[in-house]
Amino acid sequence: MQDRRILNPRLLAMLAGAGHTDTIVIADSGLPIAPGVEVLDLSLTPGVPSFLQTFDVVRETLAVERMILAKETEGQPLYRQLEPRLGTVRVEMVSHEEFKRLAARAKGVIRTGECTPYANIALVAGVTF
Repeated sequence: MQDRRILNPRLLAMLAGAGHTDTIVIADSGLPIAPGVEVLDLSLTPGVPSFLQTFDVVRETLAVERMILAKETEGQPLYRQLEPRLGTVRVEMVSHEEFKRLAARAKGVIRTGECTPYANIALVAGVTF
């Protein structure tokens, strides 16, 4: 057993397998996921796990060079909670429709139990050097 915060072996494998510029999406429970995209469905009940819980854990593990959010997220209560967690990483805002197209090309999608509209983020993997 690894001495790490993440216990889920499929989540560890998805994050470890992300190469530079690969995209991993953390999604709410309602985001449509395109056929062929690897899905890791962590949802248990509405709100469990939450988007922010999942984001915090993934962010500790994955080197991220860029984050992409839907413009519709701005000004929402969830965005106000997320904003201080973004740090100095470049953030891009796109329409929700564009976000869904981007998610269809992701290396993987982590589905949470979050039921807040637009609680989705695309993390573009960076490098550690």
